[in-house]
Amino acid sequence: MPDLWPVSDLHYFRITRLICLIRVIHSPKFLTFVLSMINYFEFYGIAESFNPEVALLKKQFYKLSKEYHPDFYATESEEKQQEILELSTINNKAWQTLSDPAKRLEYILRQHNLLEDGAKPQLPSDFLMEMMDINERLMEIDTAEQLASINNEVLAADEDIKLHINRLTADYETLDDTAKESRLNGILDLYYREKYLLRIKESLNTFAARF
Repeated sequence: MPDLWPVSDLHYFRITRLICLIRVIHSPKFLTFVLSMINYFEFYGIAESFNPEVALLKKQFYKLSKEYHPDFYATESEEKQQEILELSTINNKAWQTLSDPAKRLEYILRQHNLLEDGAKPQLPSDFLMEMMDINERLMEIDTAEQLASINNEVLAADEDIKLHINRLTADYETLDDTAKESRLNGILDLYYREKYLLRIKESLNTFAARF
């Protein structure tokens, strides 16, 4: 079971200071930037993990949902009510992210500055060659049987990637920092491969409408 600890006063102070900045600078982009600085695992008081215990996540989500429910602060100052509303928003975003395996994996990679919007992934040449071969055959499809053959090949490759991701993430929280860094790079490579395959699967769905 992942470690569970109370959200520290220092972490709470950090979050409330960030909320103060949100109030001062009214900008959607700045809000996105500030929210990205809040670690959802720390917010929930659990260890960073690709496979957190779902019951534990729910427990923290419901606990903070009650703690930061706006109705309990109806008689407080406007400033306090706004602070609670923003904490409630953070709680909802944390739950939406950490309760979804795909979003959680991407979130952890972003937390370690391994994912950047617009960055071009460096995929292995053998994988790219394999994908190029599939794309070329996809362009030459004449029958439903050919489509089914390529579809099965892509699904098998996708399943293989998922199995590798499961292996690499299974014991992640038990590793030291150096081992975690190496493991994260391996997970990142598989993440990009999975994204590449997703585009091919979308193409397959387009071709499927022709037969």
